[in-house]
Amino acid sequence: MKSRGTGSMAASGAAAAALVQYVVLRGDLARPPRQWPLGAVVAQGCHAALAAAHRHREHPDTRAYMELGGAMRTVVLEAPDEAALTALAETLKQHSIDHEVWTEQPENTATCLALRPYPKDQVHQHLRKFKLLK
Repeated sequence: MKSRGTGSMAASGAAAAALVQYVVLRGDLARPPRQWPLGAVVAQGCHAALAAAHRHREHPDTRAYMELGGAMRTVVLEAPDEAALTALAETLKQHSIDHEVWTEQPENTATCLALRPYPKDQVHQHLRKFKLLK
């Protein structure tokens, strides 16, 4: 356990400020023909983000990110459809980037993907083609 108020904690705090958790939601879920309610779509992102943080809770970046409390930075991006989300998951897997794909049950539909918290410069290149969710 790191003690608070030490020089090393201040240095790791500066590093933690650069951490970001990326969440990639399927945009087609909210559009016809699916037209999921906004709350249901938001819940998918919450599930994926929590699953990624929980699975990687012992990773130093995740621990530092969680200690940020209200200063956490999360970026929510949009994948156009399930195929794009699946392709992204495969790319992340090939590059050993920790992430979780949330699959809604009983539909067995991949709805969202979340990375564990990372320094932006380590993962941004794999997410560049996705736009902010609107």
